[in-house]
Amino acid sequence: MQVTKLPPNYLPKVSLTKQSRQLRVAIHNMASENRSMDTHSSHGQRIVAAAAERNKEPILEVFKKFLRNQSPAAAAEAKTILEIASGTGQHAAYFSQSFPDLTWQPTEATVESFGSITAWAEGLSNIAQPPLLLDASSPTDQWPVAPESCVAVVCVNMTHISPWEATQGLLAGSGRVLGSGGQLFIYGPFFVDGKPTTESNAAFDRSLRAHNSSWGLRDVADVDACAAKAGLVRNEMLFMPANNFTLIYSKN
Repeated sequence: MQVTKLPPNYLPKVSLTKQSRQLRVAIHNMASENRSMDTHSSHGQRIVAAAAERNKEPILEVFKKFLRNQSPAAAAEAKTILEIASGTGQHAAYFSQSFPDLTWQPTEATVESFGSITAWAEGLSNIAQPPLLLDASSPTDQWPVAPESCVAVVCVNMTHISPWEATQGLLAGSGRVLGSGGQLFIYGPFFVDGKPTTESNAAFDRSLRAHNSSWGLRDVADVDACAAKAGLVRNEMLFMPANNFTLIYSKN
């Protein structure tokens, strides 16, 4: 197996407006405990991001504990888990196997990672194919997902490496596509009460904003306020490994 080692401070030269898969993988791999650059490799069309390998088990444990997939109110008709910013597709492949009665729908803002997502989904019948082209910052009526068709929306490591408009769109879109009682799970690093929770997160935020002034760690209070406008209320804020959080919202 050939593993490609990225040089220090590497950022690929790609269009920021497209939020391409290469850039997302590179930035995700910065999110280790000390927020340093990491390794990713390729297995055929499958792209392997080391950060996704590290965080997949803790995130799955959150889903197993909190996802109300058996709730009549949330799952009477809605049987889809919509993943926003699926990246390499590793998470879709890993998480979907624990919820065989639900359909996992991956999405990305560009088609560049569709090959990897599709390769990871091979042999997994409850991952919807093809992936959907979905930019979270687009108007919600342009989302290729039916209203109230989802039991859950999942978004891992997007809010800090995209403009604030993408987080606003994520929340507004979730309010539209979730059924009554449906849940939104957002994973990543956040500020709390306007402050970083660790010095490494403060440094990470500075590095992101230096690269793109529209990026950076979001404050939980701002996310909550935006969620409320979409009819969502936060039920949980869970501390996760490597100075991350999982925020869980439900639709009233």
